[in-house]
This record gives sequence, structure tokens and C-alpha cells, in this order.
Amino acid sequence: MHIISVLLILSCMLLLGSSRLHVAIRVVAAQGVLLGILPVIRSVDHLTAGIWILSVSTIVSKSVVLPWLMRICLRNAEIRREIEPFIGFGSSLIYGTGLLALAVWVTVRMHLAPGEAPAVLMTSSFFLVFVGLFILVTRRKAITQSLAYLVLENGVYGVGVSMSLDFPFIVELGILLDVFVGVFLMGNLLFHLDSEFEHMDVDKLTELSDVSESAAPAGKEIA
Repeated sequence: MHIISVLLILSCMLLLGSSRLHVAIRVVAAQGVLLGILPVIRSVDHLTAGIWILSVSTIVSKSVVLPWLMRICLRNAEIRREIEPFIGFGSSLIYGTGLLALAVWVTVRMHLAPGEAPAVLMTSSFFLVFVGLFILVTRRKAITQSLAYLVLENGVYGVGVSMSLDFPFIVELGILLDVFVGVFLMGNLLFHLDSEFEHMDVDKLTELSDVSESAAPAGKEIA
């Protein structure tokens, strides 16, 4: 449990400090494997078929299917790096340290009972949520923001597994389906965004412009 939590924290720091999108996709896929193992570890004394289905479906969706869809988007967009983010990668690591401290503070403020939820796992899960939100608002590329959304969802999933596994596994599968559909739609949006505007920088979409009269096709009048 502690090893998984530490690996999740280190993976978030790698996301904050790396500009390579292929690396970011692999890191998010690795987070999916770690999160898929969590239900089994949390319920090692009373494993059920629902726990195994939840674990396998999490690994397949989060570390295989969703990263595969993101790689397709990356290949179609022909981009490799996140360039000129709103906050630099070095500064992001410093902010990441502050976000980790915030995650520790939130976990302590929850006053968890000793057997209620592992504090270290709650800390790493909240850290995933905070890092996902941070990347979502500080990166320019739409595909990076899509990855940030997945990191955010990973954190929400981690908090849910940390708190309880008493909910019907079909509810968790429904959540995974929502995420799958969301990423599928994001991938379609990214593809058309790159095809239409020849870039994926969302900050360039804040201004609208009209085609000037001089750019109108010859022989046609503008009403």
C-alpha cells in the first residue's frame, strides 16, 4: 500500500516536470495499473468476484484502452512536446511540492480513524486530484489537458477505493464507462481541432476573427 502510494506521488512529480507527451501517456498508464491493484490489496482478506472484475476492468481501461486512444490522438496531431506552458516545468515541480503539502494537510484535517482508510493512500489520491487540476489550468495543449483530466479522475478513484469498497462494483464500472466515453469524445474533438486550426493550443481560441472582404473568393459578392 505504501509503495503504491509513493509510486503514485512520484508519477505525478514526473508529469509536472516532463514536457514529452509520450512520457506523460506512459505515466498515466502506469497509474492505471497501480490503481487497478489497489482494490485487491485493500480486500485481500475477503476477495470477491466483484473486486476482481473491478481490478481487471480498471487496469484494462486506465492502462490499455484510454492510453491507446490518447496515442492515436497524439499521432494524428503530430505533436511530441508541451511547449511554453503557462507555468514552466521547473516551477511546476515547486508548486507540486506545495500541492503535496496541501494533500497532507487535507488528509490530516479529515481525522481518519486508524482502520477507516490508509492516510498515505488518501494523501496520494488527493495529490493526484490537485496535480490533475494544476496541469489542467497551466498547460496549453488540449491533449495535455485531456491527460490532466485522466489524472484527476485517477485521484477521485483512489479516494473512493481508500474510503470504502462496499459499493456495488457495477457503480464503479459505470464510472469507468463515463470516463471512457469522455475520453473518446475528447479524442474526436482533438482530432478535429488540429485538422481545423492546425494547432492544439487552447489559448489561441480566445479570439474570434471574420474573413475580410479581400479574402472572399473572386467573382463572389459579400452580402
